Amino acid sequence: MSVSRRELLRLTAGGSAIAALGQLGLSSALAADTSGYRAMVGVFLFGGNDAWNMVAPTDGRYADYAKQRGSGLALAQSSLVPLTGTAFGLHAAMAPLKTAWDEGALSVVLNTGTLFAPLTKALYTSRPDLRPVNLMSHEDQQNQWQGMRTRAVNNDGFMGRINDRAQAASLPPLISIAGSNLCLIGDRTAPLILPSSGSIVRNGYNATTTDASVKARQAALDVFADASSYGAITDLTSKSMSSAYAQAVAANTIISSTTSAVDKHFVHPTTGAALGSDISRQLLRAARMIEARGTLGHAKQTFFVSQGGYDTHTNELGAHNTLYADLANALAGFYNAMKALGLQDSVTAFTMSDFGRVFKGNASGGSDHAWGSNHLVLGGALANGKVHGRYPDMTFGGPEDSSNDGRWIPSIATEEYIGAIARWYGVSAADLPYAFPNWATWNGGGRGPVPLFG
Repeated sequence: MSVSRRELLRLTAGGSAIAALGQLGLSSALAADTSGYRAMVGVFLFGGNDAWNMVAPTDGRYADYAKQRGSGLALAQSSLVPLTGTAFGLHAAMAPLKTAWDEGALSVVLNTGTLFAPLTKALYTSRPDLRPVNLMSHEDQQNQWQGMRTRAVNNDGFMGRINDRAQAASLPPLISIAGSNLCLIGDRTAPLILPSSGSIVRNGYNATTTDASVKARQAALDVFADASSYGAITDLTSKSMSSAYAQAVAANTIISSTTSAVDKHFVHPTTGAALGSDISRQLLRAARMIEARGTLGHAKQTFFVSQGGYDTHTNELGAHNTLYADLANALAGFYNAMKALGLQDSVTAFTMSDFGRVFKGNASGGSDHAWGSNHLVLGGALANGKVHGRYPDMTFGGPEDSSNDGRWIPSIATEEYIGAIARWYGVSAADLPYAFPNWATWNGGGRGPVPLFG
């Protein structure tokens, strides 16, 4: 997904440690009471996750699943990790999440995707004006998932908009450990963006340099960071700059600390070795920022992390073995870290992705772009052991196929899925239409937030 120049300017807080870290002090001043702490952690799976193999049926529907997926994609029934009490199982590589399921802290949401309006096959066929635009396009569908507008241009995202209202209501900061993304853009807020490894540095700054031009530039910046004698506007800018420098030091203290209580949970469940995937490093940093919520004065926090590699047109089974293992180990480590902090009921993580993939495999052992898909939600506040939604009729060209090879029309809209998490997080009924511009379509008339929470 690309971010335009205009959007980049709105994300300037993410473009440098200076501005990004300005959010720390701001939120600290606004949200000092952490007694009702909650966090939402969005995990975007870039490329379009074929989640029909992340969660598969284990009952009589398995025969149709195996037949329609074909030998190139179908998982062996015996390999599925049963989700006890349901007719579904997880991909074997996601076994590290079985404990969370057994503890009632994992839910599945079936066949979810971008929708402008509720659609039947007949409506999809006869009313193209009711379809999201540019279905099955990576960039467009990423933007629609993150921006929550399916037939209009997305210039901002739901996390940014939630934090727009959060500021006014003394709510929390928005933190990305996955770079600048549309989801983070709000009208008034700017995200704090942290690297997944290493520390925050001032680009080009070298306190020991002997280069005359570098010394001159750094001296000018030092003057600009203390410009009280140059007028009110310059003074205000310089204070923001100098404050950000100080806060960069604070953020580095958190992400570089050697005494964190959460790191020990990000280990391989069998070998005990420290996890090394990028998604595990991102979630570890999110856990550290949560651990430091009291120091930061954050009553609530919103996190955006991501994992790439899901555009599996070829060799999908092999790719999934690695991707799902990395994802499951990272999520299990994060969940265990939250339990250690006593925050498992206060933190909810959830997956997003461009789209699902075609149910019928292609000739290269992969699958092509499609639409509806399955998702995972992780957290102790969930209703125990629930699979939400309906598994589609697997007939190619049937009533839930937008084509003839298993491009399922979603039965749950992104607003119904993520809106449920936003509502749990504390977004008021009055603010939900601001965070989710098409909210009125999905809140009433038999539609509404998925009942994720107990």
